Amino acid sequence: MRKQKLVVAISSRALFNLDESHAIFEKQGKEAFLRYQIQHEDEVLQPGYGFSLVKKFLALNEKTADDPLVEIILLSQNSADTGLRIFNSIAHHGLNITRAAFTSGVSPYSYMSAFGAHLFLSTNADDVAKTLDAGFAAATILCGSSIDSHPDQLRIAFDGDSVLFSDESERIYQQRGLTAFAENERTEAKKPLPGGPFKDFLSALHHIQTQCDPHSSPIRTALVTARAAPAHERVVRTLRAWGIRIDEALFLGGMPKGAFLKAFGADIFFDDQEGHCESAAQHVAAAHVPHGIINQKAPEI
Repeated sequence: MRKQKLVVAISSRALFNLDESHAIFEKQGKEAFLRYQIQHEDEVLQPGYGFSLVKKFLALNEKTADDPLVEIILLSQNSADTGLRIFNSIAHHGLNITRAAFTSGVSPYSYMSAFGAHLFLSTNADDVAKTLDAGFAAATILCGSSIDSHPDQLRIAFDGDSVLFSDESERIYQQRGLTAFAENERTEAKKPLPGGPFKDFLSALHHIQTQCDPHSSPIRTALVTARAAPAHERVVRTLRAWGIRIDEALFLGGMPKGAFLKAFGADIFFDDQEGHCESAAQHVAAAHVPHGIINQKAPEI
């Protein structure tokens, strides 16, 4: 059976550190930025927040060289002209990235479908929001990983509500409180939760896992949620109904997530709440998913 390929898109600023040139763009404008990039196109860019994660994704292909498990796509608001420096840096760092879309200042999210991408990582929150609105998994990567305790295994952790699952239950909690939330989850325990923006990405990871020896899988996943018993039951039954395996599930009952993510050894953690991302960022790479009721702007009065 041919392995389903996982396609991950990443922006140039998430892959490389472009702070210096971006500051020129912000202060002096597009033309100055263009001149700067052309003048420095032979200077290698240093790794950005998503660099080590991309290397780990690409390392999965070393296990099946004839049938790659993962492809990395570059989606960049740079022009092809300024993008030459980016591809020079990709070649210098030995990254097997050959496909890209350079959109000259326009949000590149519309190319997600054409590339068949499952996930978009960016440092541009507006691009991420547009990608989520278009129905794809996307996150604003806030920091890089400071640990690599499992160099031969990619470890990805997810929040539950508003990330893997819809924000249906989170809405009840935010609007009516913990007691109403707990009662709803007891009543609806056997009713699967609707999928959230990262369901398909998790499914693609799971598909790769099913093609590998479970005792030496190159990918390990974790659910790290503020839920606690008895609200855990609906989550377990939902994943069962989806036919998706999650390797570890941590029901923390509101405890800070950072220390648990460090113990898991996450290469990246996806959460819809910025506070949880800040806790995670002290230990692991964190990415904010601006989805669901928590991230909705309050109506103007």
